[in-house]
Order: sequence, then structure tokens, then C-alpha cells
Amino acid sequence: MPRWGSVLARWQACILGSAIAVSLEISGLALAQTSDPADLIRAIRVEGNQRIESATVISYMKLVTGDRFDNIRTNESLKSLFGTGLFADVKLVREGSTLIVHVIENPIVNRLAFEGNRRIKDDVLSGEVQLRPRTVYTRTRVQSDVARLRNVYRRSGRFAATIEPKVVQQAQNRVDLIFEINEGALSGVQRIVFIGNKNFSDSTLREVIESKQTRWWRFFSSSDSYDPDRLSFDRELLRRFYLKEGFADFHVTGAVAELAPDRSNFFVTFTIGEGERYRFGNVNLVNELLEFDVATIENDVGTETGDWYNAEAVEETIEDLTEEIGSQGFAFVDIQPDVVRRHDDLTIDVDYRIREGDRVYVQRIDITGNVRTLDRIIRRNVRLAEGDAFNTARIRRSRTLIQNLGFFSRVDINDQPGDAPDQAVINVDVEEQSTGEVTFGGGFSSTEGPTGSIGVRERNLLGRGQDISLQFVISAVTQDLDFSFTEPYFLNREFAAGFDIFRREREYQNSAFNKRDVGFALRSGYPLAEYLLQTLRYTLANEEIIADSDASATVKEQAGESLISRLNQTLMYDRRNRNVDPTEGYFARMSTSLAGIGGDKNYFSQSAGVGYYYTPWDDLTASSLAEFAYIFPTTGDNIEVGERFFLGGNSFRGFAPSGVGPRDLSVDSAVGGNLMYKGTLELGFPIGLPNELGIKGRVFSIAGSLTEVDNAASTVSDTGSLRVSMGAGLSWASPFGPVRIDITKAVVKESFDDTEILSFGFGSVF
Repeated sequence: MPRWGSVLARWQACILGSAIAVSLEISGLALAQTSDPADLIRAIRVEGNQRIESATVISYMKLVTGDRFDNIRTNESLKSLFGTGLFADVKLVREGSTLIVHVIENPIVNRLAFEGNRRIKDDVLSGEVQLRPRTVYTRTRVQSDVARLRNVYRRSGRFAATIEPKVVQQAQNRVDLIFEINEGALSGVQRIVFIGNKNFSDSTLREVIESKQTRWWRFFSSSDSYDPDRLSFDRELLRRFYLKEGFADFHVTGAVAELAPDRSNFFVTFTIGEGERYRFGNVNLVNELLEFDVATIENDVGTETGDWYNAEAVEETIEDLTEEIGSQGFAFVDIQPDVVRRHDDLTIDVDYRIREGDRVYVQRIDITGNVRTLDRIIRRNVRLAEGDAFNTARIRRSRTLIQNLGFFSRVDINDQPGDAPDQAVINVDVEEQSTGEVTFGGGFSSTEGPTGSIGVRERNLLGRGQDISLQFVISAVTQDLDFSFTEPYFLNREFAAGFDIFRREREYQNSAFNKRDVGFALRSGYPLAEYLLQTLRYTLANEEIIADSDASATVKEQAGESLISRLNQTLMYDRRNRNVDPTEGYFARMSTSLAGIGGDKNYFSQSAGVGYYYTPWDDLTASSLAEFAYIFPTTGDNIEVGERFFLGGNSFRGFAPSGVGPRDLSVDSAVGGNLMYKGTLELGFPIGLPNELGIKGRVFSIAGSLTEVDNAASTVSDTGSLRVSMGAGLSWASPFGPVRIDITKAVVKESFDDTEILSFGFGSVF
């Protein structure tokens, strides 16, 4: 056995030795083949490069000195060099043991220009393209930029726009790139039709969506130009409208825009499925909050059983309930609607489930997007601070306050998780708009005649929120020059302070005298509560009464100059949805004036006003206003004509300016009064024209009177009787400014009153 083992070992050694010998022979052959000097790259030479260093070119290659000439790696090097975008052409040539790289560099863009563009400015177009001066020119980049520019014009509604790139060769392998643009006409929306609508007409649905049919009166609007993004938004607007009207199964199956062969107009077709209309079934409040009486919020539920289902009303109810519960000290509240749709009787049950939400506190407030405006100007209008309990109602209020500043075109407030589960970061993102104004205005009215104005104003001086302005107004009856400055947060507190320097002159029509005031005023304002504002104003002015030759003796005896020193305070409680043209809410105002803190005049005046606005149906607004004012002397002196109230014209339609109240019959001249009251009822309504025209009708009735004159002459008639007028009119929110026209009849009047049937006015600031 040992002998056989030794023999086997010798055989294994022999076999192993033979294998090693063969392996060494093969390896030697391979080594001999790869080390053949004729197959090795001894040098790499770059030719044709002007700007790019040879070392840079070689760094992009897959072959280096000492490598074997290899077709695969040569192709990879070509791909790598072309992939840089630096070269228009590349060739790799072998000369003996040298690899020659022939390159033709892409040119450098020397200048970028746009020609033929009038509707879209150069800075907008240049922001869209990738090519810039001193960047490498390639055909691929040019084609990409052309596509981008076409998209810009398509978004602006110009689908017929053509863009042709032109290249002008310059020295040193540079080029001027010129985009020749033919903008073409706007591609309008010729027709919008709906398929599947049974409950609402095409005209009604066209009022819902943003896209509009091309019509002659839309020359100041871009809504009649085709925009694919707007079409997508139209689908959402239709969904919201139908959900608001109770069609819970509504869906849009298609929205197709077909371009006319001449590329001038589109034909838009919406295919919709309305489904059935639902009513509210059972509406309940399900309270899961401890120590909370749900009966206190039952009146805040805006959805009632039997009403048509309204998804928007459900959301508004949730917001109202959240705000009301939060005002009662429950900051962490979560209200979710449980909606059950019943197809058998076409009703929808809604349970508002009130439960305690997650306890979340404000960790940090971040302000972004502001360039000029200081952070503190925005932060002081945020109704939350670091460490406060998160409150959605205060978030909404904060957004309203920041938007009302007038400094920003967009205000977004959102929240995101903080560093801990119970913390949130509030992000206030704004987009600034121009706050400086140079205004020129013009207009005409039946009471003022032609009116012109010029003014300079900056509403956000140095980004500090300060307001400074210089205004000059002139008309047939008024000449005003006013310089004003306002600091909204005086001494870094919620206390507005400012001053005015003025010169004002007004002709009192039907009274035969002019009043001229020259002086200054100091004013302040501060909130007493969330919607309650108090303002204080001190005025010191030289007042001059200039009587005409045909003026009343009561007026003539008061002609001349006097010094007036007056302190005024006003309380204003305002819950209107907006200050201009409100449609919902109410306000109450009370003003008090005291003259006699120095000066030549001594009197006390009181005025008050209330207003209520209500929208019972869409586009139908009812309003009621009431005013009262009274003035009386604090010494034995009489109230002079310059301080009395006058009524008529715009203040009492149906009567001429100063056409109501005490009148000197001997010269047919109004002398004013010390007591005034007036009430107005008005109903605004659409007149069947498209809403975007901004033309609305109204009917109104006004009742009131003006009475009481100090030391009146025997020729002055003052009955103090009630006057009533009724009328109708049109208002137009035109591109040139508001336009109004009213036809009013004085149905209850005195024989000596001065009346007028037609009143109108239009004006603009631009």
C-alpha cells in the first residue's frame, strides 16, 4: 500500500508540472502578443481645438497612453467626446503608434436676440431658453429652446406663432443666435358647448367656467384666448358648481379642444354626466368633546334638512363651527363630516363629528418671498405667535390681514410638522407687487362736472409699511391739494399715526358761496377689538367763506376768515366681507367732533351710521343703510354755514346738490341745516348680460330730511318734512373706472326743493 501511494504521488507531480509548463507557455505567448510595441499607444495628439485644452479633451476619452489600440474603447471614446456637447465633429485616427484626435469645436454663443416679439418681452423669453451668451451652441439646444418658446406663446393663447432660429457666424468661432418670431394672432375660443347637461343651459355653464367665447366686448380680457391649463381648471369649476347645486354624482367625462384649420380659433366641447340631484337628509351634531355644550353652536349649522345638498355649505359650516368652538376656548378641535348618500330617496345624511384634535403648538413662523418688505411688517399681522396653540381660524384671519395690506399679489399660509409630534411650523409665503403709484385720473359727473386728478403715492415706503402720498384733485366745484404720511405701527405697536397738510376749496352749488380750508391734521387709529377700530383726529385750519353777490343774507353775514381747532373721534365696527362693493355683513359707525380747543368756532357734532348687506341668491344683493348727524353750538354763537350739513346730489339721489332742506326763498339759495337723517334701501341684480361685463342693475328708495338753522332770516323756509325718492340705475365696472347712471323721481318733496331726475358719473385712475 505505501508503494502504490508513492507511485500515485509521483504521477500527480508529473501532471501538475506539465500543466504549469503549458500555462507558462501560453502566458508567455499572450504577454508577447500584448507587449508588441506596434499595438501600443505611444502618444495622443489633439488637433483642431481652439478654446478647449488638449488635456481636457484627453480626459473625456476611454483610451490613455500605454493602452492597446482597441476598436471597442475607441468607439466608447467617440461617444464620450460627443456626449460632452462641446464638439460638432470628432475623428480618431491612428498614425503608427500615435492616436490623433481631430475635433471641431461647437461655437460659443456671442449674442442672443429676439426679433418680432411685441406681446411678450425679451426678459420673459430669455428666461425660458437654455442658451445664453458664452454658452456652447448646439443644434439640439436650439431645437429645445424653440420648443420652449412655442410653449410660452401657446400658454399665452398664440398657437399660430412661428419661431425660426438664425445663426450669424462671427470671428473666433462665435455665433450670434437670433430667434425670428412671428407671434401670430391670438387663438381664441370660438365656441363652447356642453353635452349631457339637462338641468342647466349652456349659457349658465359658460358663466361658471373661466374660459370664455370670443366676443367684441372682451378686448381687455384674455379669458377668451385658449389656454389648456385654464381648460383643466374649468373641469374643477364645473365639478364645484354641480356639487354646490346638489348633484353629488356629477362627473366630467371629457373636455376636448379642436383647433380650426387656420389655427385662429378653438372649438371646446365638455361632455358631462349630471346624475341625480340630492337634498340634505338628517343633519346632526355628534359631540365627542368633554365639557362642551353642543347646544351653543346649533345656530352655526348652515345646512338644514330638506335643502338642496351643497358641498360648499358643508365646508363653510365646518369652518364656522371650528371658529365658534375655538372662540369658546377649545383650541384643539377636529370636525369631520360623515356623509351617507341614499340613492333610494335621493338624500344625503351629514353628521358633523366633533372630536378633540391633536394638540399642536406653533414651533416657528417662517416668512418667505418678501424682498422689500421687512419680516416684522408681515409677522405683526399673523394672529399667532411661537408657543400658541395652533388655530385654523386665526390662520385664515392672518391671511386676510396680510392680503389687506395691499403689498402682495399672493399670500399663502400653510403648516408642516415641526421637530416634535406636537409642534408645527407655519410658513407664510408671499409674492410682492408694486406699491408705488403715479396716478392720473379723469371723470365726469352730473354733480362735480369734469374731474381730474394727479397723485404720487408709495404704500410701502422702504419696506416698512409706511404710506406717503401727494394728491391733487380738481373739478368744476372742488380743488384739493393734500400731502399725507401714515405710520401703521407707531412705536412698534398696533397704533397707526399720521398727518395731513392740505388746501381744499369747494363750491357749494345752490348756496352761492365757496369754502376754503388751509391747515393740517394729526390722526391716529388703533383696534379696540378684532373688528372694532377707533380713530382720533385733530385739525387746525384757517377757514374762509367767500359769498357770491346773490347769496343769502344768512350766508353773507358769515363771510370771512376764521380759525378752527377741532378734535374728532370715530368708532367703527366692521364685519363686511370687503370694504369695496360688499355683498355680506354689516357695519356700525359713530363719530364725535368737538371744536373750541382754541380757535374761533365752538360746537359739538355727532353722527352715526349703520349698514347691512345680504345676498339671498347668487348675484342678487340687498343692502340697507341709515345715517344720522347733528351739530349744535357749545357757546352762544350760531353754527356757521361752513359747518352745516347739506343734502342732495350723490348724497340724496332725486334731488340736486344742496337741493334738500332749509332754503332762502328770496334768492332761491340753500343755507344748510344742523340736523340730518337718511335711510336707503337698495337691491342689486343682474340684467342678463355676461357677468364679466360687470354691468348690474339696481332699484332703490331713499328717505330722509335736513332741518334746523340758527338765527335764520324770515325768508328762510324750513319745514323739516320727510323727503322720499325712488329710482333705478345701472352700474358698470368698466376698464376705465366705475360708471353709473341713475334715474330717480322725488316722490315726496317740498315745493322749494331743487330736484333732478338723471344723475351719472364715470371716472378712472390709471
